[in-house]
Amino acid sequence: MTTISASGSASTQSTSASSSSDPAQQIAQLNKQVQKLTQQVKDLSTSSESSDEIQKQKDLLQAQIAQLQAQIARLEAQQAEAAQQKQQAAQTKSADTSNARVEGVNRPSATNQIDIYV
Repeated sequence: MTTISASGSASTQSTSASSSSDPAQQIAQLNKQVQKLTQQVKDLSTSSESSDEIQKQKDLLQAQIAQLQAQIARLEAQQAEAAQQKQQAAQTKSADTSNARVEGVNRPSATNQIDIYV
């Protein structure tokens, strides 16, 4: 039964992938796992087991693939959200910087200042 070892190794690998700090690395590891599981599904067609047993194993492997793909989608969404937050923070910072430099009637600078004595 290669399914038992495949499911055990997939859950171990997904745990190690989620402990990694870089989402890009996690996504790459999960994609590798999806490729391995897909190859196992293909290899089942040449198996000498009964068709019912092969179908059960295929269903299990496909469920694992679906879980990994969902995890990849979550990580990609997190990456996109983090990138958007960084972009918004950068835009806010540049807007604050540009507002601080604006000179006008009510914002005198060191070179444009009037002293009034009464």
